[in-house]
Amino acid sequence: MNIIKKIADKQIDDSVHQQLIRFGKGNYEGRFPLNLHKTKKVKIKSGFEFANDLVLLCAEFGACVVSGIVLSKENISDMMSAKNIQGHSETKKGGLFYLNNIDSQELKPEQLRELGKVSYFLLLDAKGEDFELKIPKKKLPKPGKNADKIDTKFCRLTVDEKHYQRIKDDFFWDFPDTKKIQIKHTVVVNEILMPEGEKDFAKIREQSKRKGKLIRKAVFDDKEQIKEYDFEA
Repeated sequence: MNIIKKIADKQIDDSVHQQLIRFGKGNYEGRFPLNLHKTKKVKIKSGFEFANDLVLLCAEFGACVVSGIVLSKENISDMMSAKNIQGHSETKKGGLFYLNNIDSQELKPEQLRELGKVSYFLLLDAKGEDFELKIPKKKLPKPGKNADKIDTKFCRLTVDEKHYQRIKDDFFWDFPDTKKIQIKHTVVVNEILMPEGEKDFAKIREQSKRKGKLIRKAVFDDKEQIKEYDFEA
């Protein structure tokens, strides 16, 4: 289940928290961009926020050849070795997280899921029998409020039409069947709830929750749809 549906269904977990921790107080327009174009193939284009969700979606479609970068908070070299995943790790400047270079190789669905469990972000290209995911940029964009600079094509997924219903159920659950959908979200953070009694700045940043609302604005079939969801994560 992707982050937007988790917020809509009030199934807040750590993955939602980790996405929202990037935001301070204020309004952030044009976030989580997501576009659908359906013909004989289903094409998805999205912002970087959906990278993990799309890689794990590919794991549902079958084995695939992958390559790229996995960002993690811990050293995952031992896990990769134990799961027969070829690659090497290096710490990022500043020590914020590890940058794990994943060599080009075929991975089974369970191997991709194991990477997903320990990752902060999966910046991986993946190609299977009837799907292909491309994430050309192998680093995350800098935080900011300028909606005009948001890359709406950070992730590009093309899959066979037979997978359409699975994609619709998770990413476009609140729309009728249609060939084109364009979605952008506004994140409104009204409060930052800090943990009581904590003195360590790093822990305060990591544990502080955001309280606000998510505005989901979409255009499809010459119609506009706007929905709002409250969150605390």
